[in-house]
Amino acid sequence: MLRYSQCERAKTLAVTLRMAIFRSSVLMVIACLTLASGCVRLPNTGQTSLRPNSLSELREYLLSHNADLEQFRLRGPFAVAVHKDYELRLTATERINTDLYLSSPAEKAPLVIFLHGYDSSKEAHSFQAMHVASWGMHCLALQLPNKGQWTSNARTLATIVNFIYRSPQTIDSRIDVNKIILVGHSFGGSSVAMTLAEGTRAAGGILLDPAAVGKDLPEFLRRINTPVMLLGADEHLSVARNRDYFYRFIRSGIAEVSIKDATHEDAQYPSESSLQTFGSDVETTEELQITFVSALTSAAFSLSATGKFDYAWTSFADVLKNGKFFNAKKK
Repeated sequence: MLRYSQCERAKTLAVTLRMAIFRSSVLMVIACLTLASGCVRLPNTGQTSLRPNSLSELREYLLSHNADLEQFRLRGPFAVAVHKDYELRLTATERINTDLYLSSPAEKAPLVIFLHGYDSSKEAHSFQAMHVASWGMHCLALQLPNKGQWTSNARTLATIVNFIYRSPQTIDSRIDVNKIILVGHSFGGSSVAMTLAEGTRAAGGILLDPAAVGKDLPEFLRRINTPVMLLGADEHLSVARNRDYFYRFIRSGIAEVSIKDATHEDAQYPSESSLQTFGSDVETTEELQITFVSALTSAAFSLSATGKFDYAWTSFADVLKNGKFFNAKKK
């Protein structure tokens, strides 16, 4: 009887273990599905009460009222059509994997192009792109090599911008080619800066806690003559490599602010770490990621609507006063 009991307990333990493995597998699948749907399921930021009939009406309203960063924390008034893994065909042989976010207004609208950083992906900017698109700006998130090819990525980015400028209808006829804005995170910021330095047909750039490498980068930065906004993390917590290069070497037209308590990974949303660990990233907080995206949206609107970042800079006034933003400088 004793041997029989031990055998039965062993069988019971084996069944329990198999069930635990099964439940774990199910939970992992659910986590993967939740993550996969994250690009279209927005966080609970709430939605603006504005109900414009067109992008022009929204632009006119915002520019005629006090610039307020808080309003850009809310999801915008426009619906967004998402095209995951959209293949951008530059030539018969050169194709780029992207995610495309098309805002609903019928009239022509700006295009914001996102480039990820080191060891990262286009998915790390999915919420940012969705949020910006809800405010009437089409968005394109690129997947380029993510290890050490920042100069090569800059050339590819320039090719993409010039291609879209010549043939916007290959993506969408509603793209305003005179309002293409480049956004780069981390080392992707270096690629954006180098692309701007080469005189690419872009209105300007927004750098999300950029990192810099390469002895030639200062010379590239000196050649930039389009507006640049640098949205930085809190350098007391995380320091992006050579971030100071951008403000130091860009001669004029650059503005910079830091976001208190934000880390380098907060400049993504979701972060690449959370994508790789099914939603968990101790280096980020949703509140600070939303702060980054609200500043990004204000900056993109400002540049697209006025050709400058003055509107966005004005919208930062309250958060600079209360200390949420600091280290503000521009030239």
